Amino acid sequence: MSRIGLKPTVIPDGVAVTIEGQKVTVKGPKGELIRSFHPDMAIVQENNEVKVSRPSDSKEHRSLHGTTSSIISNMVEGVTKGFKKNLELVGVGYRANKQGKQEPCA
Repeated sequence: MSRIGLKPTVIPDGVAVTIEGQKVTVKGPKGELIRSFHPDMAIVQENNEVKVSRPSDSKEHRSLHGTTSSIISNMVEGVTKGFKKNLELVGVGYRANKQGKQEPCA
């Protein structure tokens, strides 16, 4: 049984989720993301949570269940926190300098 698929995605304050059939739109302070999902997956919004359910326990539906749920969760995280990449330099012979106006990574 998919533990990832069963976990509902909590919608934080300031984020709006719209579900139109299989098309999910997530709007937040960092932008807007739109994605269409497989027609077999049932996506439902209840209160401040998004839940995904599957029609059967076939191998295809089990894999789509977890994937759909994690993609929706990542969409919500993307419009709230945004994307950040940390770079760690380890070893001898590497040099890094700050260029531009970006803040250094933590």
